[in-house]
Amino acid sequence: MAEKKTTATYNALREEIKKRKFRHIYVLNGDEPFFIDQLSELIVNTALTDDERDFNLSIFYGSDANVRDVISTCQQYPAFSEYRVVVLREAQNVTKQPGHKNDLDLFALYAQSLNKEVKTILVICYKGGTLKSKELLTALNFVPKNGKEPVGVVMSSNKITRNADLHAFIKNYAAQAGCNIDMKSITMLADFIGNDMGRMQGELDKLKILVSADNLITPELIEKNIGISKDYNNFELEDALIARNATKAYRIVDYYEKNPSNNHIPPTLAMLFGFFSNVLIVRATKDKSLASLMSATGAKSDFRIKKFIEASRNYSTRACVNIISYLRECDVKSKGIGSRQGEFALLRELVYKILHS
Repeated sequence: MAEKKTTATYNALREEIKKRKFRHIYVLNGDEPFFIDQLSELIVNTALTDDERDFNLSIFYGSDANVRDVISTCQQYPAFSEYRVVVLREAQNVTKQPGHKNDLDLFALYAQSLNKEVKTILVICYKGGTLKSKELLTALNFVPKNGKEPVGVVMSSNKITRNADLHAFIKNYAAQAGCNIDMKSITMLADFIGNDMGRMQGELDKLKILVSADNLITPELIEKNIGISKDYNNFELEDALIARNATKAYRIVDYYEKNPSNNHIPPTLAMLFGFFSNVLIVRATKDKSLASLMSATGAKSDFRIKKFIEASRNYSTRACVNIISYLRECDVKSKGIGSRQGEFALLRELVYKILHS
């Protein structure tokens, strides 16, 4: 139970921090730096005003920091502020001192002797992996005298690998910025930018400034300001295959081949694999109600389910099974195994096989 109390997701901590419910120690670690930077910045901006930061914000960098100095700063009372915030960035670069297995272990002693009356928020940012200090991670479970919660919490920031999660991030980030965004626009951004979250944030921030009075991010706005074609993208390729529109499908592949720097086969294969896997689920599910199909496929909107249903009318169960096999085969060949064809020749062959399934 204690372990569960000292781990939390990005979204859970974000909501907690926005309500000014702070932990004494945050360990933010993982392979995705975006969420680590976002959360550490939110802590600083929420806990301290601009004027309070001059006296109450201390930032250390791992390659230069002495852990004892960081701890000493943490033990100082806030000046003209409710909180003091101490941020250790790039903690993965903390230099080991002679006689110490891991200098980050020293924070365990700080956690265990923490003075609850000193309202210091310590943020340890450990990028590129998982913090290995067992002593510190164990110490985060410590509950101070007269306290109710453990002194610290760990947030693991992992790369977004599933299209569904990337789509959800784009939709949620746009909503937080006060914008609406349709499914086609979401797919265009996901396919073009991928899981480079820093770049995705930058592009969405740019789009939210450029939206018209209706605050709607549209394919036209994306095409004009980011350079992604609204007519030649994976979303349109999916629609062409659903309708078995060979002319449109091959035209999109031709466009990809003429613009190779912006169009690569792995995202296309991933999108098609996920799509036809869900079409197969729809065909196999006995209860065809929207609620049942959303539960079975994990889809988040009626719009997406209707796409699966439409495709299920045009592709039999056997066709879906064959298409998934073709996608696996194409993926292997695109990596140079068993084929010397270029990726767009492989994609054109794949489209032919899908349309004739």
